[in-house]
Amino acid sequence: MDTPLSTIAVVGLGTMGTGIAEVLARAGHEVIGIDINDAAARQAVAALEAATARAVRRERITEEERSDILARFCTFGDLQAAVEAELVIEVVPESYEIKQQLFRELDAIVSPTAILATGTNALSVTRLAAESLHPERVLGLHFFNPAPAMKLVEVVSSVLTAPPAVEAVTALARSLGKEPVEVGDRPGFVADGLLFGYLNQAAAMYEANYASREDIDAAMKLGCGLPMGPLTLLDLIGIDTARTVLEAMYSASHDRLHAPAPILRQLSEAGLTGRKSGRGFYTYTESGSQTVVPDALTPRESTSAADGRAVRSVGVAGSGTMASGIAEVFAKAGYDVVLAARSQEKADTAKGRIAKSLERSVTKGRLTAEARDETLARITAAGSLDAFADVDLAVEAVAEDLSVKQQLFGTMDKVCKPGAVLATTTSSLPVVAIARATSRPQDVVGMHFFNPAPAMKLVEVVRTVLTADDVHATVREVCVKVRKHPVDCGDRAGFIVNALLFPYLNNAIKMVEEHYASLDDIDAAMKLGGGYPMGPFELLDVVGLDVSLAIEKVLHSEFRDPGLAPAPLLEHLVAAGCLGRKTGRGFREYARR
Repeated sequence: MDTPLSTIAVVGLGTMGTGIAEVLARAGHEVIGIDINDAAARQAVAALEAATARAVRRERITEEERSDILARFCTFGDLQAAVEAELVIEVVPESYEIKQQLFRELDAIVSPTAILATGTNALSVTRLAAESLHPERVLGLHFFNPAPAMKLVEVVSSVLTAPPAVEAVTALARSLGKEPVEVGDRPGFVADGLLFGYLNQAAAMYEANYASREDIDAAMKLGCGLPMGPLTLLDLIGIDTARTVLEAMYSASHDRLHAPAPILRQLSEAGLTGRKSGRGFYTYTESGSQTVVPDALTPRESTSAADGRAVRSVGVAGSGTMASGIAEVFAKAGYDVVLAARSQEKADTAKGRIAKSLERSVTKGRLTAEARDETLARITAAGSLDAFADVDLAVEAVAEDLSVKQQLFGTMDKVCKPGAVLATTTSSLPVVAIARATSRPQDVVGMHFFNPAPAMKLVEVVRTVLTADDVHATVREVCVKVRKHPVDCGDRAGFIVNALLFPYLNNAIKMVEEHYASLDDIDAAMKLGGGYPMGPFELLDVVGLDVSLAIEKVLHSEFRDPGLAPAPLLEHLVAAGCLGRKTGRGFREYARR
């Protein structure tokens, strides 16, 4: 198998096959495109012509280079055209029968030294290899869509794959400017193995009417920095494709988190497979379009200001980073703010932190000196909650401990005037349990800001079964006034973001526990293949392993799903005091400041 892989056949010229062919031709390889559908072959040529024409217009390649690229790509309708190929990459439909038949036919056509690569992301490479006369030369080569733009390539070896084949294909991927990650054979591999579990949970959350499709997507984009919300991504991938991947994952793992949400079957069988059909979770202008159009589920106009209570002054309880950030947000928006801590010294320190944050904004040209001074003047630091007597909205941002919050709300209940809205920023505790510590649970609501509060646009508005309509409307109105994006969710563990984020993080830890992939490969796979701003282990170390473990325990306790049980490795690291960046060691080690 010590071949230069100069001639490569791509079987299946759909979107992915065409993209792979383009990458190979641009890199100087002779590419044999094969598809039994003449229209698909013509479309592949047209797509390459259009892509290279754009590159010429943008002065990325010359006209001569474009001609050379086009000359290196030839299409055929007969598999016999692959006879001279040193590598064959198949990107045909996700079906064992179709792929196995293809490999049997290729055995009779290509050289025994040629490498056969499957582009599957859902099927067993081992099972496909077993059908070949030369299973040692069969492996997985999983590109991500769109292939010309996405850097990640998963190189998947089975127990039958010869190491030289893996080495040759890995070297090829690097020569194409890709980042290859070598992994073993299991459904979903690394990136899709983590991604599709998360997408499945989002679909189940929507199906349960816990939150709207728009709020679920907005929450994950704004709360996690993802390029696309999960339901929009399912529509892009294809709901039928997602269901196929999840079925394969569940058959291997028997993890309920991988059992396809029933709505995926319902939509698939109805032909509502996403963008390609013109309708999935959303409705599009036409088949293949990415333009969403309003439908019966599109939210109507938001609640009018007249339905809420008037808010002119805001109290923020707490002296930590989150409390300071929330106070800064309200003061910048023009509200008079009382920042109350357990002592005047702590309150003054918190206000000093705000002053430094505002000064940084002035230095960076985001804020004028006059606006800085006006903002600071609106903030009154107080050493007691008694200062909340006249506030219209009281927001707590103290320790994530139910008894601490209940005690605080009991005090605010006595101090705050009738009609004041009382909000908790909890990310994992039951809001109703906090509300019952007061004599007015109808005035209590969850208002979950994300850290850092001045920068993060998302606020999860958590309504309990006791929250009054006008309290809910008030908080949504206030969120808009402070330039945040509110999303509605019910009072259950994790709300939207943490309920979807932390099972994904937990599954990444399990991959490491099982020695399936390394920390670095998993982080790289999710950043390069999923567009995540941070890999899961980078994020865990930033959030704090103790915080992450606490949230995992709350989720497991609430939903009682075995798949949500915290990974033992996470528990061991926390027990050892390895809590992430704040202690200098978590999943990785960090230089002490």
